Amino acid sequence: MTDHTFRPTRRMAALLACAAIGLSACGGGEETASSGASGGGDASGVKIAAIFSGPVNDADYNALGLKALEAAKAKGAETSYSEKVAVPDVEARLTEAVGDGATIVWTHGSQFYDNTAKVAADNPDVTFIAEYDGTPKDQPANVWTIDRQFHLGFYGMGVLASKLSKTGTVGYVGGLSLPFSFAEVHAMEQAISDTGASTTIKPVWTGDFNDAAKAQQFTQQLLGQSADVIVGSLNQGATGTFQAFEGKAAGDGWVTAKYTDKSAAAGDHYAGSLEYDFVAPLAAILEKIAAGTKTGRYPLGFDTGVTIAMSDKVPAEARTAVEDAISKVKSGATTVKLDVTKIG
Repeated sequence: MTDHTFRPTRRMAALLACAAIGLSACGGGEETASSGASGGGDASGVKIAAIFSGPVNDADYNALGLKALEAAKAKGAETSYSEKVAVPDVEARLTEAVGDGATIVWTHGSQFYDNTAKVAADNPDVTFIAEYDGTPKDQPANVWTIDRQFHLGFYGMGVLASKLSKTGTVGYVGGLSLPFSFAEVHAMEQAISDTGASTTIKPVWTGDFNDAAKAQQFTQQLLGQSADVIVGSLNQGATGTFQAFEGKAAGDGWVTAKYTDKSAAAGDHYAGSLEYDFVAPLAAILEKIAAGTKTGRYPLGFDTGVTIAMSDKVPAEARTAVEDAISKVKSGATTVKLDVTKIG
């Protein structure tokens, strides 16, 4: 199968930035498309159905998906969506979307990929957009994938955490122990090694991305084991990592979040967040589909939808170190390894 991976042009980066106004996670663009859905083009005639795993008002991953869908609607697309869809139910929802006349179906979440590919193979006249961590084998000819590449962002977070830590111990709090989560931890380890630091990472998994009580419990345990920086890889469970810092003096430890800006809930210990944009990626893929390209891969990265947004409280030395690390990744001087080796 031909790999239609996007390649960057300055013009498209500017167009996608315009498409993503209001979402700080926008990181530019890697696409070769030149007009259409991303840069003010007409998306009329397109009927998009989206499937979300959680509530679209979660101020987190699903809200990012809804924002992208609404941007497509603003360009003239007819849109619909289903929320709070569990994996066992997604195939039925996909089939319903096709039956309702959707010309494009987007599943927001890598857990939906296998079902999306299955339904796509049975419906060659419909184009599907799925998310995947890596490059899938035997990708159907009518499926686009958004490769989330979470490990890239966590490389930068590893630099930030290491520079902020005074004890030399950093905690990582994840939800489910999945391959992408292992890759996040390994990317942080690589960042620490590349910078010559001796920081130790202590990773834990709560078993649930949305359980704040468990996140608070595990975070408190890490803080009791000398960790003074907590890197979160959670959805709504992130509030638990923030709550674990309650009662600690300002400046006594740091915590980070993933997907969206959560500073309003985090308090004085918030170091920043690893933020994601799906407005520009979806717009660019829609443009390519409109031009006749029905399959391909869109990799998220520091130029395509990934941003490390740091608090003003982060010391200049740490901020500069993160910015330098990101620049090296973007230029190709640093290659972040995708290591999904199981931990524990």
